[in-house]
Amino acid sequence: MASVIRGECPSPVPLKEKRLLDVRIAELPSWVLMRDFTPTGIAALPAPFGRGYDRYYNKYVNVGEESVAGVSMVLAACVGFSYCLSYKELQHERLRKYH
Repeated sequence: MASVIRGECPSPVPLKEKRLLDVRIAELPSWVLMRDFTPTGIAALPAPFGRGYDRYYNKYVNVGEESVAGVSMVLAACVGFSYCLSYKELQHERLRKYH
């Protein structure tokens, strides 16, 4: 009731269903305590990653006009990952002297 008097409108979404970015600093400890840390709750964690993948796919790959932006980003990530894996061998080749 006090929040209505101060001019703030009450939250229509229950605290447990709010996203982390929508939680206020004062509500953060109770929001964290409401999270489900059981194995079943942790197994449900990939849902945000699935939403992120869907957003990426719809923005860069599944667009109305032809574009290679999404595919080139994935290709660049693969090249960067491959470079990280073979860095030790590449560094060894760089330090070798040829004469």
